[in-house]
Amino acid sequence: MNIVLEAIGWVGSGLIVFSLMQARMLRFRWMNMFGSIIATFYNAALGIWPFVAMNAVIAVISAYWLRRLYREAGDPAVYQVLPLAPEDPFLQHVLEVHAEDIATHQPDFVARSGDPARSTLLLVRGDEAVGVVAVHDSGDGVGVVELDWVKPRFRDFSAGQFVYRDSGALPAAGFSRVTLTPHAATDTDYLRKMGFRLEGDEWVRDLKTAA
Repeated sequence: MNIVLEAIGWVGSGLIVFSLMQARMLRFRWMNMFGSIIATFYNAALGIWPFVAMNAVIAVISAYWLRRLYREAGDPAVYQVLPLAPEDPFLQHVLEVHAEDIATHQPDFVARSGDPARSTLLLVRGDEAVGVVAVHDSGDGVGVVELDWVKPRFRDFSAGQFVYRDSGALPAAGFSRVTLTPHAATDTDYLRKMGFRLEGDEWVRDLKTAA
């Protein structure tokens, strides 16, 4: 067998297998689609038509889901924000289940802080809890973001943008500005994408006041 052709086959197979290890939906679909396309041409070159058909169908399915995911990513109607009490049992359950992942991104966050000035928002997609935002009210309409966490498979989407821009949940809670003090694990590219700007040692975002 041609060495180059065999290498192409291995690349396609590797992409398909590696795609199954991805937690993020977009990354999974892109890798799966490209792997299937490569595998389609590889099997066509060898004349293995059942595998050509199978991989072609998989590629088409992945393309369909990519189109749908990108369409939904910019659709604010896909998400909802539910204001919950910080000690709400379901909220605490979500935080407990995902405590390890939360700790890697915001290690200083304490789920049961007993802080009466904390506002917590549960971000949902349909009946699934997608993320949590916790903000401490420091007065004068300023909120300090203590937690901004989204499930890994939703991190390629605009869930955070919905909270800060589209939902109106933070202005409805009395905030006109939110700030965030960065730490080693802070994703500054994400903050810029969410509309934050760096002022001194803090990231700041102004919010549209509730009508």
